[in-house]
This record gives sequence, structure tokens and C-alpha cells, in this order.
Amino acid sequence: MTLKEYRVQLGWSIYKLAREAGVVRESVANAEEGRPIRAETAKALADTLSKAYGRTIGVLDIEGLNIL
Repeated sequence: MTLKEYRVQLGWSIYKLAREAGVVRESVANAEEGRPIRAETAKALADTLSKAYGRTIGVLDIEGLNIL
């Protein structure tokens, strides 16, 4: 599942995901569009999704991330 699919399934906006993950909105938008993001950002997003879904979601479980 892609980052956007995870986010939409939660009913979250890009702003909400960014706020929960402690990253800027542009980082989430970049990640969703397949632009390069830092490994720390990818981990923060995966950790946030894990918390929201109540199960472990690893960076490699999120399809389409382009990690620097």
C-alpha cells in the first residue's frame, strides 16, 4: 500500500499526517509523489502509521517511497 493509500484510509489530510509525524507538509507531499525523502522522515511516517493502525508498519511496507 502506498503512503497516500494508508493516509486516505485513515481519513487524514496531508497536514494531519505531517503534524502527527513531526515533519513538514512538503515532506509528506514529496513522499506521496515519489520524490526523495530522508530516511529519518520515512521512519517517522512509518512509526506514525504504526501507531495509528495499531500494528507495525515498516518503511519497506510503504510502497513507492524514494529514500535518500
